[in-house]
Amino acid sequence: MKLLSVNVGLPREIDWHGARVLTSIWKAPLEGRVAVNRLNLAGDQQSDLSVHGGPNKAVYVYPFDHYAYWSREFPEMEMPWGTFGENFTMEGLLEGDVRIGDGLRVGSAEFRVTQPRLPCYKLNARFGRDDMVKRFLASGRTGFYLAVAREGAVARGDAVEFTGRSDHDVTVSDIVSLYAGDAGNQTLLRRAIALPALPESWRDYFRKRLSEPVP
Repeated sequence: MKLLSVNVGLPREIDWHGARVLTSIWKAPLEGRVAVNRLNLAGDQQSDLSVHGGPNKAVYVYPFDHYAYWSREFPEMEMPWGTFGENFTMEGLLEGDVRIGDGLRVGSAEFRVTQPRLPCYKLNARFGRDDMVKRFLASGRTGFYLAVAREGAVARGDAVEFTGRSDHDVTVSDIVSLYAGDAGNQTLLRRAIALPALPESWRDYFRKRLSEPVP
C-alpha cells in the first residue's frame, strides 16, 4: 500500500448553473513533505465547514484503483491526481479493505478511518455533469475520510501501514451499502450503530432506520 499523491487546494469561486459557488474540490499535487495537522493538511482548506472538514473529515482518501473505472466512464476527460477532491491518492487500499476505526500510518502521521464520503453537488460542478453525485454513490467508489490520531508529515511515495484493526468488522463499503438502501439488513445496522469510531451523525441516521429501537 502506498501514497501516490498528496493533494491540496484553497477555496475558489466558480459559476455553476448561474450561481457563484465557493468550493475547494479542485486539488493539486504537492511535492516534498507536507505537514499533517489535526484538521487538515498544510496548504489545504475546506470551504463550507458546516458540511466539510472537522476532526472526523480531516483528510480525504481516494483509491488510485478507481481512476481506471472513471476513465472508462469518461474517456474524454483528463483526470490528474486530486480530481475527486481527495487529499491522498492511495494505492492498494479499497473501501472493502478498511474497517471503520482502523488505524493507519503514513509517513510520520497516524490516522483513524471514520466514514465514507457522501459528495455534495460540487462534485457535479467539478465534472460538469448533473448526474455525477448519483453515479458516484451508485458505483460504491466513495473513498473514505480519516481523523488525525497523530500529527506529522507525509510525502508522495510513503508506505501506508495498518497500526491496528478495528474489533468491529464493519467496512467502509458496508456503511455505503447501508446508506444506499440496504436498510433491510437490520443486523448490520445494529453493528454500525455500535461503532464508537463512526461519527454520531451517521449512527443517528442509522438508528432511524431500525425496525425496533436499540434497547
